[in-house]
Amino acid sequence: MRPPVERSVASAVTVDDVWAGHPVGFDLSTDDGRQFVAYYDAERRLTVAQRDLGASHRDPESQWTRTRLDERVGWDSHNDVVLAVDDAGHVHVSGNMHVDPLVYFRSADPLDATTLRRVDGLVGRDEDAVTYPTFLSGPDGDLVFGYRDGGSGDGRRLLNGYDPETETWRRLLDEPLLDGRGEMNAYPTGPTRGLDGDYHLAWVWRNTPDAATNHDLSYARSPNLVDWERADGTALDLPITADDGAVVDPVPPGEGLLNSNVALGFDADGRPVLSYHRFGDEGHTQVYAARLDGDGDAAGADEWTITQISDWAYRWEFGGQGTLDDEILVDPVRVVDGDLVQTFWHAEYGPGRWLLDGKTLTPQRTDAPWHGLPDELRRPAERDDYEVQWAVDSSAGAGDDGRTRALRWETLPANRDRARAERPEPTTLSLYTLS
Repeated sequence: MRPPVERSVASAVTVDDVWAGHPVGFDLSTDDGRQFVAYYDAERRLTVAQRDLGASHRDPESQWTRTRLDERVGWDSHNDVVLAVDDAGHVHVSGNMHVDPLVYFRSADPLDATTLRRVDGLVGRDEDAVTYPTFLSGPDGDLVFGYRDGGSGDGRRLLNGYDPETETWRRLLDEPLLDGRGEMNAYPTGPTRGLDGDYHLAWVWRNTPDAATNHDLSYARSPNLVDWERADGTALDLPITADDGAVVDPVPPGEGLLNSNVALGFDADGRPVLSYHRFGDEGHTQVYAARLDGDGDAAGADEWTITQISDWAYRWEFGGQGTLDDEILVDPVRVVDGDLVQTFWHAEYGPGRWLLDGKTLTPQRTDAPWHGLPDELRRPAERDDYEVQWAVDSSAGAGDDGRTRALRWETLPANRDRARAERPEPTTLSLYTLS
């Protein structure tokens, strides 16, 4: 739920009042002239709002048609909601799960969320302990659904493919993509499609539900989400395990590596850059960037160059179970107006941005404080103890017009997924177009 970068407001429209007791992920998708928003409303109900972008109304808020589904979120910040629209226009929604039975809805009619109906299963197995649902677009535009089967410290990452003609799901892979073999589980970032057309995947392993047990930053890539290989081009058999030689940085447990702060970006040449933090030589938490250098052949020409980016005198000693209240956030490396930049947020040093040397990745300039958004958007307006939450449009082609569409709302901070005595007033969910 990181904010978009370097934008000014072109327009804003209210979607609904939403639950503010704790942060949990919402989703936004724009498809074929219609926008869909999945969120938890003021009564905690899983809701999908839709509007026709071609409609002409005096009051933009009146465009929304809201569908309340038979699901309510509790206090668990893992229970994100995600949505997607397939090639036939049917809307798919999943969420409100943390090692729970599958929750999944599909619309009976194209581009009409009011016809969403619960579907009890996808392939009929390994769907009783689901977490981290995600939709992505396959190489031919087909819809892919990924999720973790199992719990923290003992889980597998599975991928399903959807056939819009038969309206059925199948296993995209005969084996899990990532498998901890009962000893650990992987926390992936991606798969993300790069400029080369390949899908890039980064992950860390975790031994137990304790966040301090993350270890071994790893990487793989695939042209089609089915055939996977290491950075040097050698093939990986599935499932990928901790013993398969895909490690980029062998960070041991207890050394400051956090699964939720692994960012996957690309430099100006399209090379993947993995950003993460770990303890440095002096024991402080530092941000590092690992870039894949080489020409991509199978003779070992590809190597990872790891560069320390930050120079902080601060140690974030995290651990335990439940959703953490972040003290550091790291965004992906990205190209902005020809420059290679990386933004961050730090509990001690505030928000900032590094301008990186394109050849060495070393910081050439640090802008801190640095704010990519107006004050009225980045600061909570409803209560001082609230945090601002963001969700950027996840649909294919989002941002092709040079604008970013994003949801904004405010909540109390994460509370390790524990209930609070206080049930705060709902806050406003708004959809911003940023340019």
